[in-house]
Amino acid sequence: MTPAIEVRGLHKSYGDQRVLDGIDLTVAQGTIFSLLGPNGAGKTTVVNILSTLITADAGEVRIDGTDLTAAPDTVRAAIGVTGQFSAVDGLLTGEENLWLMADLNHLGKAAGRRRAAELLEQFDLVEAGQKTAMSYSGGMKRRLDLAMTLVGEPRIIFLDEPTTGLDPRSRHSMWQIIRQLVAGGVTVFLTTQYLEEADQLADRIAVLDHGQLVAQGTPEELKRLVPGGHVRLRFTAPDELELAARVLTAGVPDRDALVLQVPNDGRVQSLRDLLARIDDASLEVDELTVHTPDLDDVFFAVTGHPTDEKVTTR
Repeated sequence: MTPAIEVRGLHKSYGDQRVLDGIDLTVAQGTIFSLLGPNGAGKTTVVNILSTLITADAGEVRIDGTDLTAAPDTVRAAIGVTGQFSAVDGLLTGEENLWLMADLNHLGKAAGRRRAAELLEQFDLVEAGQKTAMSYSGGMKRRLDLAMTLVGEPRIIFLDEPTTGLDPRSRHSMWQIIRQLVAGGVTVFLTTQYLEEADQLADRIAVLDHGQLVAQGTPEELKRLVPGGHVRLRFTAPDELELAARVLTAGVPDRDALVLQVPNDGRVQSLRDLLARIDDASLEVDELTVHTPDLDDVFFAVTGHPTDEKVTTR
């Protein structure tokens, strides 16, 4: 199957500042790909190039099988872009905003009205569609913004921080909408300031730092790059803890809490091996908890930046 997005050797500089230094990435059709990185890493530059807003200095980009440089208009017809800042016109109603996008996508009047009605229904904005967008909550504006992106039925969508500033309920609602789009065959290229969001949504993640990709993989693959995974075994009696510590010699006991922390990468086979050793030694474990590094740990390990520096899309 032709990749939705294929990038090879992407370079971009502004004067003497090299922003992108040879980016390679592939995004499969019908998946969610998330690009993470600290301030100034070049994330927005990547999105702007892939969405035809700016040109690269060098490199090859194919979007939906089309060479971006050779046929940018064909690429534009295949994609949609929802930027970090809303494109909603507050003086128009939700319905009128969608009609405007239908006109820009050269839909006929009847087809545009039908498409607007479909999207108002899909995004639970039927009643709100008759009200001016300035009266909308942040979550409603974000849903309308995404609906406007979908008027032309793009096969690939670029979402730049789609849930920034939303409350937890609105954020989860947006996640569900994104999952539904992908279930329908749409490909999503996502940048986000929330690592939990990438963990929840993305099939694959790439981490960009100083213009280079420093890690790529599924969320679970990336977490296994970082040491610190362990299994926490809790016991009900000190003698049981001491026996476990003698059997599982790599474990670190906490005698006050009656807990033994055993290094483990969280893979199924590793857990099976540990459980077999526990069973063979007839250890009486009261509680077992698996702890694996999260994306915050991965981010810090591969970029050297604390996670509070990852909050913009530049």
